[in-house]
Amino acid sequence: MAEKTLDKPKTRIQKARREEILDAALAQFSQHGFRGASVNTIAKEAGMSTPRMLYHFKDKEDLYRTLLKSTILLWLGPLQMISDTDEPIEEICAYVRRKLEMSRKFPRESRLFAGEILLGVPLGQDEVFEPLRETFDSKIRLFERWMDAGLIAKVDPHHLMYSIWATTQHYADFQPQIAELSPDKMNGLFEGAEEFLIPMFRKTLSVET
Repeated sequence: MAEKTLDKPKTRIQKARREEILDAALAQFSQHGFRGASVNTIAKEAGMSTPRMLYHFKDKEDLYRTLLKSTILLWLGPLQMISDTDEPIEEICAYVRRKLEMSRKFPRESRLFAGEILLGVPLGQDEVFEPLRETFDSKIRLFERWMDAGLIAKVDPHHLMYSIWATTQHYADFQPQIAELSPDKMNGLFEGAEEFLIPMFRKTLSVET
């Protein structure tokens, strides 16, 4: 019994160390990409030696894949929340708001995901596309049902989804560009984005009578 009691603090410490390492790895990967980050730099940012870090993760690819898996689950959450309703325009606008909130709260995760996509998904093919494809296809079918029922305008559902992703994730992935070109917009950036995007999507989706 005494041995089990002594094991519990060690488990909590190990979990805390893993989180510290993952946070340091996220900072490096989101800024420098997989190739640009090194295990030594990640370990230094995590405040530990490289051998100690590699006790928790076997190598850089293990770290990257762990982060990618957790990021895709985080990224899928707002998409999975889209549900069948008789007010689909409001449902889609709610999704736009959730995506903006994700960009506000998790810019590093967004840049990590975008970087992997831009490189052609060399390390995360299964991690990214297997869980994403099923959810994506189901929401596209839902959009099509709403269109067939005359509840939203008949637009290409794939391009509708991509336009939502592009216009919301931009505020995370290209925030340095926004800061350079529109510094006066940085204060209240996401509130301003919502004020612009929601009416735009409402107009796009409204059925003409």
